[in-house]
Amino acid sequence: MRRPLLKPCFLLPLCLAACAWAQDTFAGVQRIVAFGDIHGDYDRLVDLLRTASLIDRQNAWVGGATHLVLDGDMVDRGPASRKVLDLVMALEPQAASAGGAVHALIGNHEVMNIIGDVRYVSKGDWDSYRTPDSRKLLEAAAKSTLEELNARGTPPPNAAAFRKDFVSKRPLGWAEQRALFGPSGKYGQWLRRQNVIIKINDSVFMHAGIPPKYATSTRDEINRRVREELDDPAMRADGMITTEEGPLWYRDLVMAPENQAGLAAHVARVLQAQQAQRMIVGHSVVKMIVPRFGGEVIAIDVGLSAVFKGPPAFLVVEGSRFSVLYRGHRVNFPADGRAADVLEYLRVVANIPPRNSALEKLVRLNTR
Repeated sequence: MRRPLLKPCFLLPLCLAACAWAQDTFAGVQRIVAFGDIHGDYDRLVDLLRTASLIDRQNAWVGGATHLVLDGDMVDRGPASRKVLDLVMALEPQAASAGGAVHALIGNHEVMNIIGDVRYVSKGDWDSYRTPDSRKLLEAAAKSTLEELNARGTPPPNAAAFRKDFVSKRPLGWAEQRALFGPSGKYGQWLRRQNVIIKINDSVFMHAGIPPKYATSTRDEINRRVREELDDPAMRADGMITTEEGPLWYRDLVMAPENQAGLAAHVARVLQAQQAQRMIVGHSVVKMIVPRFGGEVIAIDVGLSAVFKGPPAFLVVEGSRFSVLYRGHRVNFPADGRAADVLEYLRVVANIPPRNSALEKLVRLNTR
C-alpha cells in the first residue's frame, strides 16, 4: 500500500521511495521464537538463533515456518549494531521463502538512530561505519548544514568556527552512519518498513507496551502514526516516538506494581481492543522472563547484550505450549501466571548452572 508523501522540511529529508507496509496480523502460526533487546550484541544474537535452531553454522535460515520476533532495540550500546542489522535483514527474505517470518519490531533505539539521536551509539559501532573518506564526508556535512542554516536565515555568527566545531564533535563514521539510517539509506529504508506492533495468533508483540493514551488504538493506527512521525518532525510534539508515554518508551506494564491503581484495568482494556490474550514486551530489563497481570503481560527483556550481562534466555511458543530456553535448557513457562507455577518455574531456572544470585533472590521474594 502506498501512502502520500508528507510535507518536506530542512535537515531531515523525507523518504522519497514508497515503502511496502508490513503485515501486522498473523494467524495459524505453529512456532514463535521471541527475543528481547539485543542492543548491538551480534555474538549473542547468533548464539540464540542457533540455540533456537533457526540458523545453521553459515548463518543461513533453517527455521522453516517459525516466526522469529525481535522485540525492538536491536541497535545501540553494544559494539556490533551494524552486523546485527545486516544479519536480520539477510534472514528476513530467507525465512519468508521457507514459509516463516522475521519480525524486526521498531524500538525506541531504532527510532533514535533514524531521527539523529546517536548518544548511545558505541565506539565499536562508529568504527564499523568508518571509511577512508570519513573526514571529507564530515567536512562536507558541515558545509551542507551551514548552507541550510544560511538558507533558513539563521546563520551562525562565525562560519569557520561552526564548521570546526561541527567536525570536532562528531566521530569518524558519523556521516556514513547518518546516510545509512537516512530515508534512502540501507537501514533507514528497511526500518521504515517494519512494524511497532504485531499480533501473532492470540499474542500481541511490541517493544514497550501500549500506554493509556493509546489504549484503544488499532495496530494499523499505531504503526502508521510512528512511520509518519519518523518522516515529519512537526508531528512529534504530541506524538508517539519521543515521549515516555508513547508505545516505544512506556514502562508501567513491566516496572510498575501490578496493584497500581487502574493499571490492571488498563491492561484488560488494551487486550480487549487488540482482541488478544496477552502482550509480550521488551524495553524494561527484568531478571528473568516473567508473566505479569496473571499472564496478560510477558516481559522478555532479560538484558541479552553483554552490556547488561543478562542471561541467554528467550521465549518459545509452540501451539498452546509456552517455554523458555535458558542457557540451552527448555523450561516450561507459566503463561497463565498462576503463583505456584511461577514459583516452580523460577526455582527450576535458578537451579540451572551457573549460580545466579539475582534469580535466587527473585525466588525468595516470590516465596513470601
